[in-house]
Amino acid sequence: MSLAIGDTAPPFSLPTTEGATVSLDGLDGPAAVAVVFTCNHCPYAQAWEDRINEVARDYGGRGVRLVAINANDATTHPADSFDAMVRRAREKGYVFPYAHDESQAVARAYGAERTPEVFLFDGDRRLVYHGAVDDSADPGAVKVRYVRDALDAVLAGQAPSRAETAPVGCTVKWRRSG
Repeated sequence: MSLAIGDTAPPFSLPTTEGATVSLDGLDGPAAVAVVFTCNHCPYAQAWEDRINEVARDYGGRGVRLVAINANDATTHPADSFDAMVRRAREKGYVFPYAHDESQAVARAYGAERTPEVFLFDGDRRLVYHGAVDDSADPGAVKVRYVRDALDAVLAGQAPSRAETAPVGCTVKWRRSG
């Protein structure tokens, strides 16, 4: 089950492609935190990755922190291995931490189901928006910019007018049990 609007962000501490660790507690005093579950192989994640990078770049100076997390099982999807994540982050010039949730515990705590899937928290770490980045995988066809609209509202001290949208993308590739 996914987090509900108003829920507190579950804590995490994960290794990043930069050789560091990113944690929710380590993100000092941001006005908002966007946690984006994504991966390397999914065509939807690829379609939105430049726009996710632009959001991080455009809002970083305004007190917004964005963290991308890949929780996919690299055994069944080798393109989502940590080494492949390192290469992808370099190739795409990510300006945000790209973290590896190898245990999949963070994805389960958030209730992530898709890549990409955005969980946006306000400065109190309360969920204020959950869903898609915007309304089209095709950058030229975007009419509604859900995450940017939600960020603008949060930064203005308001609740986003649209708190939830359906995330569009590949399913999270869960590790098989047993």
